[in-house]
Amino acid sequence: MTDETGPGELGDFLRSRRARVSPEQAGITSYGRRRVEGLRREELAQLAGVSATYYTRLEQGQSSNASASVIDAIARALHLDDDERGHLHDLARPRRARRPRPARPETAPPGLRQLLAAMTGVAAIVVGRRTEVLAWNPLGHALLAGHTDVAAPDRPVDRPNLTRMLFLDPHTEELYVRRPEEVARAIASLRLVAGRHPDDPELASLVGELTMRSAEFAAAWSRHPVRTCTSGSKLFRHPEVGDLELAFEVLHLPGDAGQRLITYTAAPGSPSEAALRLLEVTGALSGPRRGGSRRGDGQRVDGRAAE
Repeated sequence: MTDETGPGELGDFLRSRRARVSPEQAGITSYGRRRVEGLRREELAQLAGVSATYYTRLEQGQSSNASASVIDAIARALHLDDDERGHLHDLARPRRARRPRPARPETAPPGLRQLLAAMTGVAAIVVGRRTEVLAWNPLGHALLAGHTDVAAPDRPVDRPNLTRMLFLDPHTEELYVRRPEEVARAIASLRLVAGRHPDDPELASLVGELTMRSAEFAAAWSRHPVRTCTSGSKLFRHPEVGDLELAFEVLHLPGDAGQRLITYTAAPGSPSEAALRLLEVTGALSGPRRGGSRRGDGQRVDGRAAE
């Protein structure tokens, strides 16, 4: 268990949300100068109907048996939205760790791979819970990572990871026009996953790596955002076809592995649809990239250190 996904997460989350609620928002009359931003522990405890001692122990990670009603009361006092409320329950009442199983590389089911191959005019990828790419169709590869080996998802040792690429790969850094929005979305989603799987060593390793290697990631992660994002739009600046505004949908697949199918489509008749069709054609003409490529600074294009 690391600091990034360990018991301290509950305290960090509660403190970040206490700081967000002003006494005025909570209906508390404040006198004199306050030394803390937002609510004091004692004030939040009173609003939630619990003792200050109990709340302090909870925030310090010394109590792991809080009831659902108490967590809901604290969530109401903090004005949490549905995603934040669910995240608070995950942190305050963690699931029992399962008996470790022999690690087996995760794969996308054959039927799902067949579906991807049949999708034309749609960029599609399948990712695991840690945002590692398990499969993609040719257009999904061309859109998001045409500079990488198209066969990389089939090799667990060096699979592309969308979050790692977002922060450590210069090609991906230039791909998103609204980068702050993309960073916020990626961090908020990963936070939710980390709360649900605090005993996932690979996820903890990813968070630790990005915290050490990317100041941008570390700063965004420390703000503890949480949000479920299942649809929206993204503006890409692609090196081959220029700007595209695409709608995306995230479909959570059955089972507890956390796999997701992500699709990107363009509005019919739009310039983005024409650009997406062009990308599909140029990607097919150029042929699949094999063997991967490396940058001159000793890193792979997905941000991993070269061996």
